[in-house]
Amino acid sequence: QVQLVESGGGLVQAGGSLRLSCAASGRTFSSYVMGWFRQAPGKEREFVAAISARGSNTHYADSVKGRFTISRDNAKTTVYLQMNNLKPEDTAVYYCAAGPWTTRAEQYAYWGQGTQVTVSS
Repeated sequence: QVQLVESGGGLVQAGGSLRLSCAASGRTFSSYVMGWFRQAPGKEREFVAAISARGSNTHYADSVKGRFTISRDNAKTTVYLQMNNLKPEDTAVYYCAAGPWTTRAEQYAYWGQGTQVTVSS
């Protein structure tokens, strides 16, 4: 069992930066792939980024590649999402999730409650 709690969301102007954190509880954190997803009003939840269990591999959605960076600290059981050059279209609720190496949300077993990111133009 893994419990996830996101933090770090907020309101930022376009071009600004935010760093999201996702703190995990549970002894098995380091065995899971960690992903970030987002959901905007009226839209489906979409994949943002994923990082392998040991942090050696990452994968990004094309829409955020070059602007967002996912990282993890297994000693602190925390995964991060550094978001730079934010755009209004990045506005969404951001969720972290634990699961297998996939971009498909339905295959992730554990989810946080989400944190709101709002980017003003």
